Amino acid sequence: MPNLEHPAYPAATLLHLESLVPCRESQVSMLLSIFGERQQFSFPSIFIYGHTSSGKTYVMQTLLNTLQLPHVFVNCVEYFTSRLLLEEILIQLQSYSETEQTSHVPCDTFNDFVRLFKQAVASQELEDQTLYIVLDRAEQLREMEVNILPGFLRLQELSSITPTSLHVSEIVWELFRPSTGCFEPFTLYFPDYSIGHLQKILSQNHPPEYSADFYAAYINILLGVFYMVCRDLKELQHLAALNFSKYCEPVVRGEANERDTRKLWKNIEPHLKKAMQTVYLREISSSQWERLQRDDGEPGQLKGLSAHTHMELPYYSKFLLIAAYLASYNPVRTDKRFFLKHHGKIRKTNFMKKHEKTSNHLLGPKPFPLDRLLAILYSIVDIRVAPTANIFSQITSLVTLQLLSMVGHNDQLDGPRYKCTVSLDFIRAIAR
Repeated sequence: MPNLEHPAYPAATLLHLESLVPCRESQVSMLLSIFGERQQFSFPSIFIYGHTSSGKTYVMQTLLNTLQLPHVFVNCVEYFTSRLLLEEILIQLQSYSETEQTSHVPCDTFNDFVRLFKQAVASQELEDQTLYIVLDRAEQLREMEVNILPGFLRLQELSSITPTSLHVSEIVWELFRPSTGCFEPFTLYFPDYSIGHLQKILSQNHPPEYSADFYAAYINILLGVFYMVCRDLKELQHLAALNFSKYCEPVVRGEANERDTRKLWKNIEPHLKKAMQTVYLREISSSQWERLQRDDGEPGQLKGLSAHTHMELPYYSKFLLIAAYLASYNPVRTDKRFFLKHHGKIRKTNFMKKHEKTSNHLLGPKPFPLDRLLAILYSIVDIRVAPTANIFSQITSLVTLQLLSMVGHNDQLDGPRYKCTVSLDFIRAIAR
């Protein structure tokens, strides 16, 4: 039994719409009940919100295009000023009918927009239909003139026709509401996809040469690895497409069948661990990643930016980071021997504490004071470095970039203490 029902639209169209928006039937059903029929008055403004990649924009575009409702779709990030935004709405409205040639009409104020909007609606013969104006990434409206957001919320009243403005955003309405008050829109929340929803959506993209159960098992493995760190549907779709060829290798070579999940898991596990290092980063292209998969490099060694650790840093920031690494992994008693030319005689002793027999890289970085960091910096830089504000600001920048971490409280009397958080490969890369 179909979940979407509406007397104004054919059942076949609604069934097709339901197949295009899986796991969003309740939201689409609510929007259909608000929209009503083409000639009916709809709610003046609707505010749709939810986290990133929860299907807000896709659902709105699919719903309006499938039902062939007159609409204008504008991204507020792309059209970041009020003039660009208003003119783009008018241009799209003029081009709604392909018979007429669009012309640029300057629109400086919202009063001009209302006047030109009524003329454009009349020229397109849309007075007896509801026109939907979709403002994607609507949080950018808060950066525009103060009358833009209240004007769109009351556009139905100001224009004396039947437009409906739909504001799509990632933040809640309470962060939009002006202090002077405004017309309250109807709010609709898009919740995050659950793991069951993601399983269902991702499993729909299975290649035709493999069975649906085989691809669903692969998606189940993928979500088991990535769901705790990534719930972004777009990123998961990218990861699924990128690693599926490696998952199929034992089947292609004839070493396993589609039901031999143990062998398939053993083959894909090291490659999913490598992909875990670059979630969201896009450090290398898809073709480079596939080439890396074919090369069968050692698991855990990624030939992208994570391995080469390529990062552009200012001149002194590189030396500060090297000095911080030396301070974190070398004991204080070795500073004189490593960084002084005339350190005197060193008494040899075979006595070592138990914890000193363990590699410092296994024990992890140790905190160090600011004075020690600067002392090591002065000894490894060839030229004389003055302790200026530039040096201290670069230390703060390294903390902001999370290359260094501050240990303890900011109000401690003996000065700040830091800890180096980067790996040896990173230091080797920037020291070249």
